Amino acid sequence: MDDPKVPTFAAPDHKKRPRVNNYVLFCAVLASTNSILLGYDIGVMSGAVLFIRENLKITYVQEQFLVGILNVCSLVGSLASGKTSDLIGRRYTIVLAASTFLLGALLMGLAPSYSFLMAGRVVAGVGVGYSLMIAPLYTAEISPASVRGMLTSLPEFFIVAGILLGYICNYALAGLPERYNWRIMLGIAAIPAIGLGFGVIFMPESPRWLVMKGRIEKARGVLLKTSRDEVEAESRLHEITQAAQDDANLASSNGWSGRGVWREFLRPSPALRRILIAAIGINFFMQASGNDAVIYYTPEVFRAAGIHNKKKLFGINVIMGCSKAAFVMASALFLDRFGRRPLLLLGTVGMACSLAALGLGSKFLEHSASKPGWAIAVSIVAVCADVSFFSIGLGPITWVYSSEVFPLRLRAQGSALAISVNRLVSGAVSMSFLSISHQITFGGMFFVLCGVMVLASLFFYFFLPETKGKTLEEIGALFENKREGDDPREKEMTQL
Repeated sequence: MDDPKVPTFAAPDHKKRPRVNNYVLFCAVLASTNSILLGYDIGVMSGAVLFIRENLKITYVQEQFLVGILNVCSLVGSLASGKTSDLIGRRYTIVLAASTFLLGALLMGLAPSYSFLMAGRVVAGVGVGYSLMIAPLYTAEISPASVRGMLTSLPEFFIVAGILLGYICNYALAGLPERYNWRIMLGIAAIPAIGLGFGVIFMPESPRWLVMKGRIEKARGVLLKTSRDEVEAESRLHEITQAAQDDANLASSNGWSGRGVWREFLRPSPALRRILIAAIGINFFMQASGNDAVIYYTPEVFRAAGIHNKKKLFGINVIMGCSKAAFVMASALFLDRFGRRPLLLLGTVGMACSLAALGLGSKFLEHSASKPGWAIAVSIVAVCADVSFFSIGLGPITWVYSSEVFPLRLRAQGSALAISVNRLVSGAVSMSFLSISHQITFGGMFFVLCGVMVLASLFFYFFLPETKGKTLEEIGALFENKREGDDPREKEMTQL
């Protein structure tokens, strides 16, 4: 039943005028700043690991574990983040993520040995796992439908901004002695973590979480601040409250508790099964694309191509980072106009072509003793194209899709499950990239990744419906099979 305090009326057609409420934009930017922590680590580690290997005398296998352990341990944070954010709220989960990463950054910056450095990576990884889930989830829950795509893609922009910042720090600090430069590079990550922890003071709690906890008046206050006018705020509150009431009725009738959420994932309704396939699939292919590994190991790739000057290697990284930043911003601006599917398909097809070109360029360099400049140039352009197409499609849209397709009761833990797959695949790829490349060469590895992107394009075409312009409460119906419309579990699921 509807909450008696919430009036029932037809929703205004605010989708035709997609304008960004300044307060929503401020909150989305502040929450998304959490993602800069992962981006900075990806960017700075690609250069710092060259100095770590020389300073600590580690093998390439130890190097892989050092790089990949953060992604594997972020799996812990991702899995825990769903339950945590349901218990203490989205806002304080952001604080927890920043605090955990801060501790990890300090441990890495002060590390006297390889084992100490690994411990710092483990702690930082847990913080990264929390931040990757909570930033897009919080942003999606405070954003109106008309601009949700743009705002929820902001975490990817900040990941890219962090990568670029890491590249710049590599370039600027490369001239320092080896025993200091990599420690400073890694320790600087503590600064944005501290800033974010204080910034949360100015952020409201998610109105959907407040409704889940029965705090309707506080949710109304947040919606009044994050909507264009009072009519839109009351309309959004009515939709959220109705969905929460339906959810509570369904949970009560089936005897579900917090543990029941995971039991339901194991025995999902047809609609929920399609949601899980879509959310887990897009997260799997995001990391199976090898984008993180390509960024981590680009200096290694170009060292094999004949570029040994570290300043030049870091300069290539800066060019690549600028390219990523430009394209992820373009994607964010057009995401709510063109939709998720067109940009996603453009990105994955573009990545497949770029990886094929990179594979050809790398193969030519592997079999050429002279290392011609044109082949190196083709490889550099192909790398930049690969990360740029990633920033158009998979990069931002994965976070958007993961945070919007699950119904309210399952949203936090469903997003956590999908992003845990993301982290697991990222760690597996990062920790095996060099070993596989040593067996089949870098060129062979890029051809494998090209094939993965072809499969990803087919998956997205057949399994991901368009969610542009839909409220979070409307999206569930997109996953309903109309031929199964008489199934009561199906109907209940799509009403949430």
